Amino acid sequence: MAETKKNAKSEFSAEERAAMKAAAAERKASQKQQDLDKALADVIAQLPEDERAMAEKIDAIVREHAPELASKTYYGMPGWARDGKICVFMQPATKFKVRYCTIGFDPTANLDDGNMWPTSFALLKIGPAEEEKIIALVKRAVS
Repeated sequence: MAETKKNAKSEFSAEERAAMKAAAAERKASQKQQDLDKALADVIAQLPEDERAMAEKIDAIVREHAPELASKTYYGMPGWARDGKICVFMQPATKFKVRYCTIGFDPTANLDDGNMWPTSFALLKIGPAEEEKIIALVKRAVS
């Protein structure tokens, strides 16, 4: 029996186990908004400088243009939720060892456009053009 547990555990990478631990901690965390705000700030602070700058920019956009979304971490990543469910999130490139970050939108986001629409976007940096697009997406997501 112990061997089965060991084999099952070894099927997950270290990153996957860390994400599962982060998700469990998020579920156990206090639901007070100030605690959620602090958890989000802590997650953002731990990012490398370039990713931290993008996460801070997205956070500022969400706070200004979708204040009804609450801070929430999402598997140890920055996220913003509506009624406790993630609506917008940022996947740091370093977390998945890929070349770009991603801003994503879960099903609670109102991005529907016919029978097919994008729900995530690659980000290398956020300049004025990207900021405009993110603002429009965030506004639409909560409309």
